[in-house]
Amino acid sequence: MNLSLKQLAIYLSLLTIGSGAGLFGSRYLLPQNNLFRRLKNVTMASPPEYVVPNPVNGSMGTAGGDNVNFIATAVQRVGPAVVRINATRKVANPISDALKNPLLRRFFGEDEQPIPQERIERGTGSGFILSANGELLTNAHVVADTDTVQVTLKDGRTFEGRVAGVDAVTDVAVVKIRANDLPTVRLGNSQNLIPGQWAIAIGNPLGLDNTVTIGIISATDRTSAQVGVPDKRVSFIQTDAAINPGNSGGPLLNAQGEVIGVNTAIRADAQGLGFAIPIETAARIASELFTKGRVEHPFLGIEMADLSPTKKQQINQENQLNIQQDAGIAIKGVLDDSPAKRGGLLPGDIIQKVNGKAVKTSAQVQKLVESSSVGDILAIEVNRSGKIQTFKVQSGAYPKK
Repeated sequence: MNLSLKQLAIYLSLLTIGSGAGLFGSRYLLPQNNLFRRLKNVTMASPPEYVVPNPVNGSMGTAGGDNVNFIATAVQRVGPAVVRINATRKVANPISDALKNPLLRRFFGEDEQPIPQERIERGTGSGFILSANGELLTNAHVVADTDTVQVTLKDGRTFEGRVAGVDAVTDVAVVKIRANDLPTVRLGNSQNLIPGQWAIAIGNPLGLDNTVTIGIISATDRTSAQVGVPDKRVSFIQTDAAINPGNSGGPLLNAQGEVIGVNTAIRADAQGLGFAIPIETAARIASELFTKGRVEHPFLGIEMADLSPTKKQQINQENQLNIQQDAGIAIKGVLDDSPAKRGGLLPGDIIQKVNGKAVKTSAQVQKLVESSSVGDILAIEVNRSGKIQTFKVQSGAYPKK
């Protein structure tokens, strides 16, 4: 065979580029966790800019005609504060690694020029401006593994952004640019969302800036496990807003144009399902990142499941337990050397209350734990074999990977 090492590298490069070109946005903008690779980013398609009056009771087709509605009003108000974030990072060159094989080197010769060990990957995501002096919020996976990014505003201005903090546990990150008098978003409230309410998303799919779509709130309090990312610590908002790669980090708005969530991902195996991080969680994490550059998450070390008759049987069989209840929150497992283990919690316990507050779902427990601080003592009331007991558990810091 007369193929040279250089020719082989070219062929392999073409194969790599051909297979990776359409997937790069999701591969780069998503964390390396295999479960999270099943998710893609979120986005929307934007109406023309109109000079519109304030919406009347959030209804569509108000006095200005069909083109004037609450969507256009919200987009005009928030659009200027939505940015495009371009990030680059160095990754290992798979061709270089493959050609380190001594058999290949001997076959093709040692006199060929070495293939670079690293290559540059580029990706695009979204973000939005929190403060007039240049504080931005986005997804952690948008700016992962880079210290600086390029931030482009709707008016065309471009700034170098410094990544001020990244929290992979919640997929929230913050970026700072040197600018003043910037347009900002207005934060809303996601705590009382009801399925069926309007939801508007803005982002930069496929490099198409300020793209907008509309849908509804499909559900709230979706747990990380339900979404397919059990390593995250977020109760997601579910929406049916249309999605495309590149929208990660953009805002999810209510009918009044207030940010109620940060668009982050959808399941690749489902259609019409988008997810967003509640704005209260994102804003709290952003504040800690800007202040301290990192976030400590309280950690108990338990694996929970919401019971049903079928789920009860499954848990009992898989974990060799003897749970009798058909409803409630079961502790499936307790990690060794964890705060829960030291506090006395055991697999098979049914959680009744946390700090005196009754809980019915594992999502509620997760929220209560996450709203506490590392080192806080939590009173966990459980039903253990028909007997109600309370255990004092001092939370630890979520372990680093």
